[in-house]
Amino acid sequence: MSMRTTRFALITLTGLLAGCGSSYGGGTTAPPPPPPPANTVAATDAITFTPATLNVSVGDIVTFTFGSVPHNVFFTALAGAPADIGGTNANVSIERQFTTAGAFTFQCHIHPSMHGTVVVQ
Repeated sequence: MSMRTTRFALITLTGLLAGCGSSYGGGTTAPPPPPPPANTVAATDAITFTPATLNVSVGDIVTFTFGSVPHNVFFTALAGAPADIGGTNANVSIERQFTTAGAFTFQCHIHPSMHGTVVVQ
């Protein structure tokens, strides 16, 4: 094989391999995680409710998500407030429906500095 043929073969092989991609980081990136569903309050590992205030419509369902740090949700006594979410919840999501208009405040009893409000219109 001549030097010229060898160079041509090497360049062709390099081009073919470059087009194949690999699992060594040179390929595609992972897609971003999906956004949280609408009407979600996250009890975060940073000891906050996010968002601190959520606005919803009468009849909407709100999903409370709990990360790896245990939390709970206790609503201030008010007519129309949904049931509390007691216990030590971690790595789960729990739904509550808001059937009455009003501002429903809540707190985590495990972390008393955590407060939030669901405003139902």
